[in-house]
Amino acid sequence: MATKTLKALKNYSYSDKKIFKKAKDFLPINGTDYVELYVGNAKQAAHYYKTAFGFQELAYSGLETGMRESCSYVLTQGKIRLVLTTPLSPNSPIADHLKKHGDGVKVIALEVDDVRTAYYETMRRGAKSFFPPEIILDADGEIIRAGIHTYGETVHVFVERKNYKGIFLPGFVKWKTGYNPSSVGLKYIDHMVGNVELGAMNTWSKFYEEVMGFANIVTFDDKDISTEYTALMSKVMSNGNGRIKFPINEPAAGKKKSQVEEYLDFYNGPGCQHIAVATDDIVFTISEMRKRGIEFLYVPGSYYDTVKKRVGIIDEDLKKLKELGIMVDRDDEGYLLQIFTKPVEDRPTLFFEIIQRKGAKSFGKGNFQALFESIEAEQAKRGTL
Repeated sequence: MATKTLKALKNYSYSDKKIFKKAKDFLPINGTDYVELYVGNAKQAAHYYKTAFGFQELAYSGLETGMRESCSYVLTQGKIRLVLTTPLSPNSPIADHLKKHGDGVKVIALEVDDVRTAYYETMRRGAKSFFPPEIILDADGEIIRAGIHTYGETVHVFVERKNYKGIFLPGFVKWKTGYNPSSVGLKYIDHMVGNVELGAMNTWSKFYEEVMGFANIVTFDDKDISTEYTALMSKVMSNGNGRIKFPINEPAAGKKKSQVEEYLDFYNGPGCQHIAVATDDIVFTISEMRKRGIEFLYVPGSYYDTVKKRVGIIDEDLKKLKELGIMVDRDDEGYLLQIFTKPVEDRPTLFFEIIQRKGAKSFGKGNFQALFESIEAEQAKRGTL
């Protein structure tokens, strides 16, 4: 597929009145465009996410499409687009990233109506550039992209696709094989959690507030998120329309090493700890995922003894939730159901949360104790607690 990249947009000035017109929400975001993971073997990782998570094949870019440095497989389910990228050379920056971090999230791409405004306004407010606005073209139209850095080596890429009709991005072709397991009912990304080093949570919450116009909607301290042994603190940052939510975690003092410290050790720095994906039927979704080999954190049976008293009436069969290990919590607006996978690679870093919201806007504070005790049990098995 013929593609062309134009980098002729650098002549935009920070003083351009059209770009920096005043608005209450200066960075409107339509949603998560895609999440790109750097992985050691994209072909095999794609098979895993198709088989175990029910993702469907969408697009491919590699040697056959003219890419010489890397190949990428794009998977989709509901509104989620997952891009799995692997290097084709040991001298690639992607290979360096993998050597340091292992498999994990590199790009959290955000769809916007105007990339130029998003990039230059965030730059004016203090962002560090990943790359300036560029146009990529093919017969299906044009995509405009630009990127900024966030915590660790994670980046945000702004994507403007209103003038593009192709399968994904220029340089990608339709990916089609004879192996297509059915969906497990995942709908969209609910939130993505970043782990940062001690003392950095306020730095990055301030970044999202001042540079990207987000608001701190919830704060958890070490009294909210702690056990006998470990603790952490978290601030949840949200954009104006609430479609993008980024909790930022940092470790807190405890008797033993917390899950955040374990993550930082094995990822070798800050990064995306987990991706929370929503479903409309968590019982079906988790039943399917368990059949397909996904491992979840163990929730002690005693947890369910107090659910009715703590949460009240729910639509689901509590016996079935207990059987599947699904937790329940309630806030002023409703309740939610959630469950967490074990790490999806050998380094104890990235994992997934599956969540179903039935009115609740919160993040399962009432489940923190059971969740963290379960995580500590896994840390003890790994000898990292």
